[in-house]
Amino acid sequence: MRAAALALSLTALPVFAGQPLTYADGATKLAGYLSKPATTQGKVPGVVVIHQWMGLTDHERKVSDDLAKLGYVALAADIYGEGVRPADTAAAGKLAGQYKGDRALYRRRIAAALETLKAQKGVDAGRLAVIGFCFGGTGALEAARGGLPVKGVVSFHGGLDVPAGFAPGPVSAKVLVCHGADDPFVPAKDVAAFQEEMRQSKADYVFVAYAGAVHAFTQKEAGGDNSKGAAYNEAAHRRSWQHMKDFFKEIF
Repeated sequence: MRAAALALSLTALPVFAGQPLTYADGATKLAGYLSKPATTQGKVPGVVVIHQWMGLTDHERKVSDDLAKLGYVALAADIYGEGVRPADTAAAGKLAGQYKGDRALYRRRIAAALETLKAQKGVDAGRLAVIGFCFGGTGALEAARGGLPVKGVVSFHGGLDVPAGFAPGPVSAKVLVCHGADDPFVPAKDVAAFQEEMRQSKADYVFVAYAGAVHAFTQKEAGGDNSKGAAYNEAAHRRSWQHMKDFFKEIF
């Protein structure tokens, strides 16, 4: 069964039209988006997709659909809550900062998404992963730091910093970081500190830096002007997606 599921993950498949999926973290309603392969043989891995700081958008929905075409069940998570969407980048920074400042809350929202994903028909609860973009990349790393039940995590141009007083603990999930080599929002000191954290945690991690790429390099809506600090980079996007696919082949 596992070999059949892996074979499905390597071949592009038609995808069911993704559908909104409402779930909850306690009393907080969350509005996610679920995508499934059109056909499967047995149970397949599941992937939680965490949004960037503007909340769940068409970018994460498309990523979820693309993952379903690879043979995975994908849930684009809602960290902020149903109807909670920042109006502009200033509001987004403030909202994202609430979760980056309260990592326990952030992890709980990710855990709620994982539990919802596990409950979906056809999902192999023993083969889960979390990926995220920008703010969501930080969340993917928090899933690993928090010992959530995942085989691996992938951060695309995510923040690498941790709160003051953070003490590294064991990390059992495999970690892939896809980083823009020229990202002005993630300074070299954060990269060095993160790599030292991974060493102390005895994590099995891969860190890939893409030349010429800045923040948000997977997002076409970021435009193409590197001088703004956030811009789309086709080569980095394509290469990081391939690195993720290779990573999934290994962990699943």
